[in-house]
Amino acid sequence: MYDFAQLDRVRQTRPLVHCVSNIVTANDCANLALAVGASPMMAQAPEEMEAICAIADASVLNTGTPDGEKFRACRAVAAAARQPVVLDPVGVGASPWRLAQVRQLLDGLSPAILRVNLGEARALLGDAGEEQGVDSPLPASREARLAAAGALARRYRTAVLLSGPEDLVSDGERAWCVTGGSDAMSRVTGTGCMLSVLCGVFAAVEPDAAAAAVLASALWKVCARRAERLAGGRGSGSFRTALMDAAGTLTAADAAREAEIAAL
Repeated sequence: MYDFAQLDRVRQTRPLVHCVSNIVTANDCANLALAVGASPMMAQAPEEMEAICAIADASVLNTGTPDGEKFRACRAVAAAARQPVVLDPVGVGASPWRLAQVRQLLDGLSPAILRVNLGEARALLGDAGEEQGVDSPLPASREARLAAAGALARRYRTAVLLSGPEDLVSDGERAWCVTGGSDAMSRVTGTGCMLSVLCGVFAAVEPDAAAAAVLASALWKVCARRAERLAGGRGSGSFRTALMDAAGTLTAADAAREAEIAAL
């Protein structure tokens, strides 16, 4: 299940990962894909989505900083994609319009991986909105978070990666918990968006979507822990740079040794 040799496969095959991205985090997402060995493409125009989908190995749809054109592009990917699609519904509960647009998108898309925080999961499940901007609500028990991940996975027939201080992955039947990481992640914008791109990178080479999500989560937690050491307490700017350095230098063997994954 935890085949970190897939990181070597990424570096050998350089899969093309197409990202309809959040304008706040697009640069970091592209650089992270490059750091782990993938080839990012950040095409945004709805008019070329069909052509891009024909050559991409995976697509990552990020609905942060949304407008009508972005959702038109996302729907075009949903209609054209034959490759795995990762959906990151950033801040989906922030407004009724955004929630309606994401639900419309999901009507025509069964993503391979749905990467959410707890607030986003609850919004998609129709629970009372508890989001603060694009951030997750107050902490909940592992049992409550796991229940939300499992319910979302069953509703949309997908693998759900519910991220937080500990990440939970569920496909509605199986579930895993990934621990580790660093508290400094919360002080750098876009770390969730970057995790979604890692999901796309691994989904491009790993046919089991839940396994791809577990690999992405574990790798990112290991990178965070290493980045904290590399940054040496110098602050969030140094930590952000150290994340890229950690991702670019991490080996599959090191990731397998340092990952903290438990089947639930």
